[in-house]
Amino acid sequence: MIINQSIIKDIKSIIVQSKDKAIRAVDHQRTLMYWHIGKRIFEEEQEGKNRADYGKYLTEYIADELEPEYGSGFSKRQIELSRQFYRTFPIANTLYSQLSWSQYKLLLRLEIDQQRDFYIAETIKNNWTVRQLERQIYSNLYERL
Repeated sequence: MIINQSIIKDIKSIIVQSKDKAIRAVDHQRTLMYWHIGKRIFEEEQEGKNRADYGKYLTEYIADELEPEYGSGFSKRQIELSRQFYRTFPIANTLYSQLSWSQYKLLLRLEIDQQRDFYIAETIKNNWTVRQLERQIYSNLYERL
């Protein structure tokens, strides 16, 4: 029996592609989770009388309750990032499944909307990793163009 030698190569390619898609799907769900957490915190803050003090206490309280059970992904800093994430991207449908949570965290550091939009578009177009996106941001690609 003659076996086509490319079958193993093809099957390996299928496995790698499926794993990559699964990782992206899980990370997109994680991104959506942080967005929903940020939305819920924002809604709660709007009910508070003294927003600044209440917001600081609220994120600390949430982190104290969640971090022991769910780990460092729910630290005070992560909870604050979730709130900032929702405020920066208030419409869930505008989130890109091609971007990871780590890439969104980098993009949150950018204060200018046009700059953020530029890096989002370039990341998607060029399929940049987190490190590549970070390198482009720190090399001031937006300003140079």
